[in-house]
Amino acid sequence: MKIAILSRGPRLYSTRRLKEAAEMRGHEAKVLNPLSCTIEVETGAPRLYYKNKKLTEYDAVIPRIGASITFFGTAVIRQFEQMGVFCVNPSHAISVSRDKLRALQVLSRHRVDIPTTLFVRHTQELIPGIERMGGPPVVVKLLEGTQGIGVILADSTKVAEAIIETLSGPAKMSVLLQRFVKESKGRDIRAFVVGSRVVAAMRRVADGDEFRSNIHRGGNAEVVELDETYRRAAVHAAQIMGLRVAGVDMLEGKNGPVLMEVNSSPGLEGIEASTGVDVAGEIISLIEEEVLFPEIDLRQRLTLESGYGVMEVPVSEASELCHKTVRSSGLRDRDVIVLTIQRGSISIPNPRNDREILPGDVLLCFGKTLTLRGLAPPKRKTKTKARKAAPPEASGE
Repeated sequence: MKIAILSRGPRLYSTRRLKEAAEMRGHEAKVLNPLSCTIEVETGAPRLYYKNKKLTEYDAVIPRIGASITFFGTAVIRQFEQMGVFCVNPSHAISVSRDKLRALQVLSRHRVDIPTTLFVRHTQELIPGIERMGGPPVVVKLLEGTQGIGVILADSTKVAEAIIETLSGPAKMSVLLQRFVKESKGRDIRAFVVGSRVVAAMRRVADGDEFRSNIHRGGNAEVVELDETYRRAAVHAAQIMGLRVAGVDMLEGKNGPVLMEVNSSPGLEGIEASTGVDVAGEIISLIEEEVLFPEIDLRQRLTLESGYGVMEVPVSEASELCHKTVRSSGLRDRDVIVLTIQRGSISIPNPRNDREILPGDVLLCFGKTLTLRGLAPPKRKTKTKARKAAPPEASGE
């Protein structure tokens, strides 16, 4: 494959690792500065030029777009999409994730725990808003800040008011106020999602009295084994945003994960150093799966074998499969293989034998047709009432 890595920094750790990982797997990888691209729009013939030369064909694009060039960078990605090139993260998803307020608005429509957030334009609306959040301290954030820059802890309403007046005055910066999660002060979780799973996770701990745990702010990172709740929350958040590769930042709240941010261009250095996981290699593997093995109609391919087929099996509380593991369900003994478990918006492909089957799951199973029919839930009988014959309609003729 020929892979383009869109990055302004060819010497940056993340860019270098992605190029190395692609080349180690026998692919050709080129680092392209998105600002050196020219977009040419024409009906039915989208084209890209790089340093005034027509760009040759690529199989895939890995965007590493900095926040300062989001508008132009996503336009370049969008042009690659128009040309039919697979992009690891879509342009629309990157645009949404970069706008902190918009991203939180999108996430708030789903079952994701996020801190109460306030967006104000007038300082007189500040005090009532802070009181609704439970009072100070509160976190003040710039809408477009990265790496902990533009994140301030205000320990009183007056301090918050002064910060907002300063930032939204002549500078005209847009800011958010968020409820401060006290029990997680100075530490957070970064889960690195690739495809439909968390491939690596680390806990970041702030240095000294610093409440921001970003490594760029001097924080320390340690490997952490996430439980199912945190893994599910991270994958769910990335899928809601439409990102195949994402760094999902969560706080450890008293009731579980509290989602803070979904990063569409997460750095690899901290996560690889602290966990030892080849995250760059995982990203290249994802591209291989998507590009070298395109989608096929699984049902059509498998039902060619006489007597075998594929069926979706919904699981209810009353189901014989509910709260059993894939192994203890006995499906394999009946010549049925569970290909995928669909759990809400999360897809779990090739589930492990110790994976518990929960109510609400939908199992995509392959096996003997007769056995699959026995797993199908019974159809509900509907009572039909005898109706009197309706009088003939009046004819207009």
